[in-house]
Amino acid sequence: MRAVLTWRDKVEQCIYDLAFKPDGSQLILAAGNRLLVYDTSDGTLLQPLKGHKDTVYCVAYAKDGQRFASGSADKSVIIWTSKLEGILKYTHNDSIQCVSYNPVTHQLASCSSNDFGLWSHEQKSVSKHKASSKITCCSWTNDGQYLALGMFNGIISIRNKSGEEKVKIERPGGSLSPIWSISWNPSREEHNDIMAVADWGQKLSFYQLSGKQIGKDRSLNFDPCCISYFSKGEYILLGGSDKQVSLFTKDGVRLGTVGEQNSWVWTCKVKPESNYVVVGCQDGTISFYQLIFSTVHGLYKNRYAYRDSMTDVIVQHLITEQKVRIKCKDLVKKIAIYKNRLAIQLPEKILIYELYSDDSSDMHYRVKEKIVKKFECNLLVVCANHIILCQEKRLQCLSFNGVKEREWQMESLIRYIKVIGGPPGREGLLVGLKNGQILKIFVDNLFAIVLLKQATAVRCLDMSASRNKLAVVDENDTCLVYDIHSKELLFQEPNANSVAWNTQCEDMLCFSGGGYLNIKASTFPVHQQKLQGFVVGYNGSKIFCLHVFSMSAVEVPQSAPMYQYLDRKMYKEAYQIACLGVTDADWRELAMEALEGLEFETAKKERKKRGETNNDLFLADVFSYQGKFHEAAKLYKRSGHENLALDMYTDLCMFEYAKDFLGSGDPKETKMLITKQADWARNINEPKAAVEMYISAGEHVKAIEISGSHGWVDMLIDIARRLDKAEREPLLLCADYFKKLDNSGYAAETYLKIGDLKSLVQLHVETQRWDEAFALGEKHPEFKVDIYVPYAQWLAENDRFEEAQKAFHKAGRQGEAVRVLEQLTHNAVVESRFSDAAYYYWMLSMQCLDIAQDPAQKDAMLSKFHHFQHLAELYHGYHAIQRYTEEPFSFHLPETLFNISRFLLHSLTKDTPLGISKVNTLFTLAKQSKALGAYKLARHAYDKLQGLQIPARFQKSIELGSLTIRSKPFHDSEELVPLCYRCSTNNPLLNNLGNVCINCRQPFVFSASSYEVLHLVEFYLEEGITDEEAVSLIDLEAPRPKRENKWQEITSNNSQTLRLDETMDSMGDDDPFTAKLSFEQGGSEFVPVVVSRSVLRSMSRRDVLIKRWPPPLQWQYFRSLLPDASITMCPSCFQMFHSEDYELLVLQHTCCPYCRRPIDDPGP
Repeated sequence: MRAVLTWRDKVEQCIYDLAFKPDGSQLILAAGNRLLVYDTSDGTLLQPLKGHKDTVYCVAYAKDGQRFASGSADKSVIIWTSKLEGILKYTHNDSIQCVSYNPVTHQLASCSSNDFGLWSHEQKSVSKHKASSKITCCSWTNDGQYLALGMFNGIISIRNKSGEEKVKIERPGGSLSPIWSISWNPSREEHNDIMAVADWGQKLSFYQLSGKQIGKDRSLNFDPCCISYFSKGEYILLGGSDKQVSLFTKDGVRLGTVGEQNSWVWTCKVKPESNYVVVGCQDGTISFYQLIFSTVHGLYKNRYAYRDSMTDVIVQHLITEQKVRIKCKDLVKKIAIYKNRLAIQLPEKILIYELYSDDSSDMHYRVKEKIVKKFECNLLVVCANHIILCQEKRLQCLSFNGVKEREWQMESLIRYIKVIGGPPGREGLLVGLKNGQILKIFVDNLFAIVLLKQATAVRCLDMSASRNKLAVVDENDTCLVYDIHSKELLFQEPNANSVAWNTQCEDMLCFSGGGYLNIKASTFPVHQQKLQGFVVGYNGSKIFCLHVFSMSAVEVPQSAPMYQYLDRKMYKEAYQIACLGVTDADWRELAMEALEGLEFETAKKERKKRGETNNDLFLADVFSYQGKFHEAAKLYKRSGHENLALDMYTDLCMFEYAKDFLGSGDPKETKMLITKQADWARNINEPKAAVEMYISAGEHVKAIEISGSHGWVDMLIDIARRLDKAEREPLLLCADYFKKLDNSGYAAETYLKIGDLKSLVQLHVETQRWDEAFALGEKHPEFKVDIYVPYAQWLAENDRFEEAQKAFHKAGRQGEAVRVLEQLTHNAVVESRFSDAAYYYWMLSMQCLDIAQDPAQKDAMLSKFHHFQHLAELYHGYHAIQRYTEEPFSFHLPETLFNISRFLLHSLTKDTPLGISKVNTLFTLAKQSKALGAYKLARHAYDKLQGLQIPARFQKSIELGSLTIRSKPFHDSEELVPLCYRCSTNNPLLNNLGNVCINCRQPFVFSASSYEVLHLVEFYLEEGITDEEAVSLIDLEAPRPKRENKWQEITSNNSQTLRLDETMDSMGDDDPFTAKLSFEQGGSEFVPVVVSRSVLRSMSRRDVLIKRWPPPLQWQYFRSLLPDASITMCPSCFQMFHSEDYELLVLQHTCCPYCRRPIDDPGP
């Protein structure tokens, strides 16, 4: 570990405390009576903050980064926002010593000399609690449940969030060892909360939340002023009177110095989620360091040892992925590994370990020797009986007892050293120097052997398995390969950072660099693949790669170099490469290439490698490659591999020989042979012959594919008619080709043959033969959706939306039907086609009523039904208003326009629907009112128009009308006043209650053409009377004589009269229904007319109109009070009309003017 100074600054005052913003971008310092805000990236002072009147002792940032707090000797705490604005200030009775934010709830703890306070932004007041001694430091646990307070009298008090003491820890030194700094380990991996405590008894201690001490006190030999953990809790920083910051492990083992200062260190912190450390001193110096943790590791073949957490060594088996951890409890400085030995250098000693057994997979190490001596070295190497220390230009060989046996002095700095094996006690070392010299040294020999000298410095070295070649990576990132004996440079490759020879193959090496792994066999071109890191070993097909701190074994198939050797007919070398690891397909390819090259020995080896020992079979392969096909066929047959003989003949298109070879053999084989012959005919562009052969071999699918691809419809028809209906797959293939070739009739015939009705329906739909599809749908209702949905989509694409909507509805796709209607309606409104909009809204309402039969959607759909019915009525009426205002000639009588505009104004009490203009409605009302003598209403309409935005085309007309109306009387013509037929009350022309009577609240029933109030009164059935019973009672021609009512029947030539005997007890009324009207009228609440069975009997069928709504709606009953004035109700939309108006409109439109039901449609 080494510390690199990133930036430094100095202020005039002592730095007592500092805090990082959680994202690490800013640093807040407590300096004198100010706070200083620094940019951590370059040490720029961003802003000084003034708010305190005395020295600031402490500062803390909330973990959410929203605010920070500072405490001062002026007894105040200031809360600042992340935008560096002070927002709150509160005080204690004494100077503030420390502040800390809860990491979870962001509650602030502020501690003074005699008490501590708890504040959160949700509460206004600060809850304060007394302390037994001066509080010097405080820290929250990770979960924010507990607050630890360190005191001057040597006591640590652990409190809950309410301030109540839960644990009390008394240090042995008492008041002679004031607690000066405490911190909880932030690691999430620890099972318990662990607190580090530094006191002025010069001790470092660790405690659990329960108060139990972990381990013993560790002596520091200085007065600690600050303690803080790294973000993940792996290391601790300590600073104080020794004028430096020291790095410790989380267990308290000292690892080294971060930075030496000129005065006491009062505060030190780690930048969040980084290796940067900031130090604040007594003399005002602020130092910002980067800690660099170097990789300490060693590798030998498939064992890799590396340092972890600075004090542990992990040995990893790269093949089995097993790992073992060795805890050294001290700083690990160097690691070396060789065969069954492991050497670890600590600050004061070197430990030598050995494996328990000779098993290659054994991972249990035990201490063999300890050399208790301090060594300074750059590199460490271990052998069977020695350790080698490298100190710049000098190499020292020591026995495991620490006795120096030998020493070598080099001409230049040693850059690389590696053990290359040898007998125990006589191992060879490969050494590379900065001056480019490469030497071989034997442990038991005082004289170094110079292998070669190159011009550039050595960076990495490796020797091939047979010790004949040497690979060097120099300082220019070039990989150079030399012949050791002749010193000749064999080749060189650029962009290399490390190199390794394959331990099992002399001519193969790999090197890494530039994000690529390069594999080179002999002098062939390099094979590249992407790989991050450094190559450190190459064993068989495994490459060992170090990336950052992790070592991994990468399995690399050796196919590429094998094929490079095969291309040059170097079969033996290719075989050696294949033995390292290639695929089965590569092995077969090697055998075939060897046979073709008449390298039979290699081919034989390959067969043995695959477990094949049949010599006849091998000899047959050899004969086949030599062109002796008949001899090969005999040998194949003798070895029991007739199929290989057939394959040989068919591959050579010798079909006649193949047939002779088969003789009268298995029919399956004959069929296979014919199929292969057909394949050959197909390949040589003889498709017709191939089809015939395929048919004779029973390979109908292939015959169909050829016929279909060539468009031979006649051939396809012939095949389809030959096939049995059970052979679905070829028949379906035939049908597909018929479709592609536009022969839908034959496709339909084929689908019928196999009984695939779904595909037949799909065919009719795709070819748009709707009549055939509908006929099929009638016979098989299960296909309705498959027919009507595409039909609806086709209609919609052809702008036949209304028909599309009906088709969707018929298919049971209510959602699509509703969506089409909604779009149609919206378009009609936007395009001002209000008559169409009314019709579509009516259709939408009926659609919703249809869906409402589903109990799950009943309430929502009924609400939509009533809403859409209301909109349909509004748009139907507004159509006349719009035509009146937009077109030059009026098509409606003034009374009709007058009634419609009043109807609309009464209906538009809340929101105005899209497209309906209040200006047009009021303008029409004003003009028609004036024309009909309703001057008071006209004046009101003109006044209302003054408050609206009027189009320019109406401006003059409205201004003139507003003036001229003032010359008219201030009353309305009595002829226009609407009458309530229930209570006979004259209603005002403008009714605040809307379209209901102001007296009895009975809703008016309007004519859907003239919008006059019709002489109808709605009545309801008594409880218990069903609709069917009510209709049957109304339909009775006359009451029976036995009944108490005692009707008299008078019949003449031209008429029939029913009269109630006045002597009967009939309450004195001619008509029981009118009696109901008079008895129950009046009051502020609407009281409906409810009739009994007796009243229903008294009614005449022609006087009663019934809206027979489908379920779940109830039927509606209306009684005509002027039977002579005929009223007609549309049986589809249930709208009411004066009979004369309805007949005229039907003659004009040939359908109902509201729901567009054709006159010849019988209705629902």
